[in-house]
Amino acid sequence: MKIRVVSSKEEIETLSPNEDIVHLAFRPSNTDILSLITKCPQIKALHIPTSYKRTISSSTKMFLKMKGIELLEGDVWGHRKDINEYSEVSPHVYDRIKEYRQDGMQEEDIIDIMVRETRLSQDFISFLVRNN
Repeated sequence: MKIRVVSSKEEIETLSPNEDIVHLAFRPSNTDILSLITKCPQIKALHIPTSYKRTISSSTKMFLKMKGIELLEGDVWGHRKDINEYSEVSPHVYDRIKEYRQDGMQEEDIIDIMVRETRLSQDFISFLVRNN
């Protein structure tokens, strides 16, 4: 899965309408989030750093929930936007999730193990487990 990394509000206009997940590396305003959703009508999740998530208004959170868009917290560690505008989740992560499912593990246990193994946020791992 590719995560489009957006570093500024000016980049929102450059997004493809087909983006599934967008990581906002800046503190978005309500207007920025609305612009992003308008530009990318098929978006499934917004991924933002923990400190920025706390500043998102309740009305925006409710709007996202009504639209079926998940608000995930976390960072894209080690990503260099100057090299690639997308950060990718390793296929190994999906293989491990599939492996644990085949072993009959509960979703909560898979999430706990994958958070420790990957250092990805619990929100993001939960999203991956539910959507794969």
